Order: sequence, then C-alpha cells, then structure tokens
Amino acid sequence: MKKIFLTLAICFTTLLASAQFSIVSTIEKPAEGETWGLSNLTSNMGVGYQVSDEIMVGATKSGDNYDLFARYSMGNFYMVGEMDSNDELNWGVGCSIKFWNELYIEPNYMLDDDEGEFVIGMAYRF
Repeated sequence: MKKIFLTLAICFTTLLASAQFSIVSTIEKPAEGETWGLSNLTSNMGVGYQVSDEIMVGATKSGDNYDLFARYSMGNFYMVGEMDSNDELNWGVGCSIKFWNELYIEPNYMLDDDEGEFVIGMAYRF
C-alpha cells in the first residue's frame, strides 16, 4: 500500500512540475456612466492547465458561477469551447498575441446562440 501512495505522489509531482499553467481574464467594458477600474479586468478571472502543446482546459469565475473552457491551439490562433453553469455551450475563435514576456493579449469572437460577441482577454503563462 505504501508503494502505491509513493508511486501516485511521484506521478502527481512530475505532472505538476512539467505542467504549464495560465491565468486568464477578459476585459469587460464598464456600464454607461461608470469609469474603468480594476474590477473590469478581474471580474472573469480563471486558471487554465496546458495538457499538451495544443490543448488547454480550465475554469473561469463568472459572477457567482464557474464556467469551464477547453481550447485547441493552432499556432497563434485557437478555437475555444466554453460551458457555463446553465449547461449552455458557446464556441469561438481567437488569436493569442505575445505582448510582454509571458503576458498575452487575446482578442476572440464568441458565438452565443445566434449572436456573436467580440471580447478582448489577457493571459499570463507560467
């Protein structure tokens, strides 16, 4: 039994040591009459885990709920699928532009039912 726990501990340590994590966020436009602030950047923050060179999975906090996302990268471009707490699935495409060191600006277009939305996001990769 001790060997199983030791083996699992080594596997998880190796997995975490070789993993690449990302902090992701979207920039929200303030409501009419309000000013820009830090809350416009931090209202939809999340964490992504780079499974392979092409695939990232993660979760973002949207208000009181959490949304799950999966991203498939093709160079600087990517396709993303996002599922919210109401089990609605949204699809989108985007581009990841290196801004400074490991900070990326990520403009993307998300399709929600019949309406689309252009969103600008940021990501910091560890």
